Amino acid sequence: MRVDIYCLLYYFFCLCYYKISGFIIFFMSLGGNVIMKEWYKELVVYQIWPRSFCDGNGDGIGDLEGVLSKLDYLQDLGINCIWFSPLYPSPNADFGYDIADYRDIHKEYGNLDLFKQVLDGAHQRGMKVIMDLVVNHTSDVHEWFIKSKDPSSPYHDYYFWRKGRLGGKLPPNNWLSCFEGKAWEKDEKSGEYYLHVFAKKQPDLNHDNPKVRQEVKDIMKFWLDMGVDGFREDVITFISKRKGLPNGIPLPIGCGIEHYMDGPNIHKYLGEYREVTDKYDCFTVGEAPMMTPDNALKYVDEKKKELDMMFHFQHIEADAFLIDFLQTKFKLKEMKKAFTNWQNKLNGRAWNTLYIENHDHPRIISRYGSEKYRVESGKMLANMYMLQQGTPFVYQGQELGMLNTRLDSIDDYVDCFVKNNYEVAINKLHMNKKKAFEFAVKSTRDNSRTPVQWDDSKNAGFTTGTPWFPVNKNYKQINAKAEMADPNSIYNHYKKLIKFKKENEVAKWGDYKEYYKNSDKLYVYSRSYNGKSMLVINSFSPERVPFEAPKGFDLDKGTPILCNYENNFVQQNGFKLRPYEARVYLFD
Repeated sequence: MRVDIYCLLYYFFCLCYYKISGFIIFFMSLGGNVIMKEWYKELVVYQIWPRSFCDGNGDGIGDLEGVLSKLDYLQDLGINCIWFSPLYPSPNADFGYDIADYRDIHKEYGNLDLFKQVLDGAHQRGMKVIMDLVVNHTSDVHEWFIKSKDPSSPYHDYYFWRKGRLGGKLPPNNWLSCFEGKAWEKDEKSGEYYLHVFAKKQPDLNHDNPKVRQEVKDIMKFWLDMGVDGFREDVITFISKRKGLPNGIPLPIGCGIEHYMDGPNIHKYLGEYREVTDKYDCFTVGEAPMMTPDNALKYVDEKKKELDMMFHFQHIEADAFLIDFLQTKFKLKEMKKAFTNWQNKLNGRAWNTLYIENHDHPRIISRYGSEKYRVESGKMLANMYMLQQGTPFVYQGQELGMLNTRLDSIDDYVDCFVKNNYEVAINKLHMNKKKAFEFAVKSTRDNSRTPVQWDDSKNAGFTTGTPWFPVNKNYKQINAKAEMADPNSIYNHYKKLIKFKKENEVAKWGDYKEYYKNSDKLYVYSRSYNGKSMLVINSFSPERVPFEAPKGFDLDKGTPILCNYENNFVQQNGFKLRPYEARVYLFD
C-alpha cells in the first residue's frame, strides 16, 4: 500500500521530523555486532500477486491452481519462501487490499482446500509460505462494517464512526485520505461519518477496541494453525489513531497523517500481536510508509522486537519527489544513501528486507536500469540489492526481466491509486492532460501487475481465456520459456545469484562498507565475515566508466563471480566498466 499525492507535504514533514529527533546508534558491545541467525534470515522470498501470476482454469484471472502448477518452477529457481498478496474474498476496490472475509479464499482464486494443497506442496518442496495481513482497514462489504452501520450494534465501535460538525454538514475533522480526497464518508441513513485513511471502500478498523484486537489475534491463529509460516503486515504503523481524532495541521495535502502514523498505542498493540506469533515458529515483516531506519529500530530491534523485519520505501524514491507519481531524473547517490543508511544502522541490531520490485512499484529495469541494456542492467540490479545484508524478496516476473507496459489512455488502466493521482495532477497541480498521462504511465502500479509472461504462445501462456488485464506486448521476446533456455539470461543469473546468496556465509552475514560514495555512476560496496570478503561492483551508466579497485583490494587475487559480461580481464586493478556492468570478487 502506497501513500499518494495527498500525503506529499506531510511525507516531507515526517521525514524531517525523524531525522531531527533520531537517536545515535552505538555498537551493541565492545566485541562488535552480533548477528542472531534465525531461519528467516536465510530465506529468498518470492512475492506472488495472485491475479496476474498464472491462470489454471482459463477464466483470465490468476489463481491457486496456477500457483500449484508453478511450484516446481519456483523450487528450481531456488526460492524457499512464498509471500502471497491478499487471497481473501474482496470486491477488489484495491485488488485484494480491501478484505471482505479474513478466513476464506476469494472464489476467483480457489478455496481453502486448494490453498491447503498449495501450502502442503510448498512445504514438501522446502518452501515457507506467508500471507498478507491487512488489518488497518477492511472492505466496506465486510460483515463487521455492514453491522457497524447500526449505532446500537456492538460492531459500531469496530470502526471510527463519528457525528459531523455543523449539524452533520461537515466531516468530524479535516483529515485527508491517502487515496481519495477527504478521509471521511457519510452514511446517509445514520447521518454519521466513517473514517477511511485510504480508499472510501476501505474503512479503518478501530484497534483501540479490545474486541477488534482479539479479532486480529484470532485471524492470525487461524492461518498459523493451518500451517502458514508468517505474515507481511500492510501499513501496520497506521493502526493506532490519536485519541479524539484531532484536526491535522491545515495544509491542503496529507492533513492528519501526524495523528495516525506511529500512533500513541502502536507499540502496545503490536506487542499484543507479537505474543500470538511468538507461540509459533513463524516470522513477521511490517510495511510502513515514511519509515526511516532510526524509527524502524523501535519496531524491529532484536533486543525487544515487535516485528522481525520492516519494508520501507526510501531507496525506491531516488527518482521521485517523495512518491512514485511525481517521477524525476534517477539520482543514484540518493538510492545509495538510503541503502547504506539502512545497512549501517541495522547491522547487528536488526535485519533488513531487500527488494527492488513489488506490486506497489513500476518495474525496476524500466525505472533504475535501461530497457536498451535490459539483460545487463537487469543482472546488475539483481546483484546490487541481493548481495547486501538482509532477506531478499523477488517479485513475480522480476527474475525474467519484465518491463513496464504502456496503454493508450488513462481509462485503460485499473489502478485506483494512479487514477486518483492523475485527477489531482490535473485539477490540483494544474498539469495538462498529456503531461499528467506521462507521469501516470511511468508510475502506475499496473506496470508491475501485468500477467506474468510464461512463453511466447497466445496471452504469454498466462491463460487460455481472455486476460483480466492486457499482457505486455513484448512477451514474444521476454518470457520464462526463452529465459530458462538461454544460459546467459536474467533468469539464469537470478538462479545462480539465489544459490550463492543461500550458500555463501559472507553474502548472508557479512558487514557492509560502501565506496565511491560521491559517484553518480558507480555503486560499490564490500561485505566481510570471518576473515573473508566480497567486493560488489555495479555501474549505473550506459557509457564506459573508469574504475579503480578500493584500497586494500587486489583484484588479481580475487575470484570473479556473478559478472554480467563474459570477458572479465583485470588490468592492474584499474579498467573501464562497460554499460551497466556488474562484477563480484571473492577474497579469502
